[in-house]
Amino acid sequence: MGGALLTAALFVGGAQQASALSPFRFGVKAGVNINEMKFNEDAFSSKNRSGFTGGVMVQFVAPVINIGFDASLLYTHRTARVYSVAENQATGDFSAVNVGSDYIEIPVNFRYNLGLPIVGKFVTPFLTTGPDFSFLLSNQNVKDAWNNKKFDMAWNFGFGVKIVNKVELAASYGLGLKDSASGDSALYGANPVDGKNRFWTVTAAWLF
Repeated sequence: MGGALLTAALFVGGAQQASALSPFRFGVKAGVNINEMKFNEDAFSSKNRSGFTGGVMVQFVAPVINIGFDASLLYTHRTARVYSVAENQATGDFSAVNVGSDYIEIPVNFRYNLGLPIVGKFVTPFLTTGPDFSFLLSNQNVKDAWNNKKFDMAWNFGFGVKIVNKVELAASYGLGLKDSASGDSALYGANPVDGKNRFWTVTAAWLF
């Protein structure tokens, strides 16, 4: 019996070690984001608002060259406070509207792990960049003022650090590539008012 337990313990320990050394890793991720909107009209502006994100991830990094990718499937809530610059100057943010959006977000990043001598087994910095695809879950219309688009796309630039090959702390900036929302023409006139998302995301991940 004792031999069987020892064999089982060695097998579990070996499996965990193999998982940690495998170029393929899986994990869970959660964090916060800070979002604003960039408009095609100078008459409108946006204030930062915080949201949240969470989900699962997969990662592959080729040994030796330390180049690979990671991809995540996330539930993400973003919000921004939009206001008319002219009316804000006159009334103090009288016409502000909170534009909130819930997405299924799929960031796919190319990544490079910076191998460090001696401390590399404990701390590994990394750089990431890649496309970010978001599919709207919430209502398109926001307070009869703004219409969210069903699909949004951005390009992420990020950096982070892996600790003892288990925990990853990361930050990235998402640069919106297409309009994520537009103003209601009944309120803002014939000229379309369109906005692109700009967002910082800070996450923590646990890798298995």
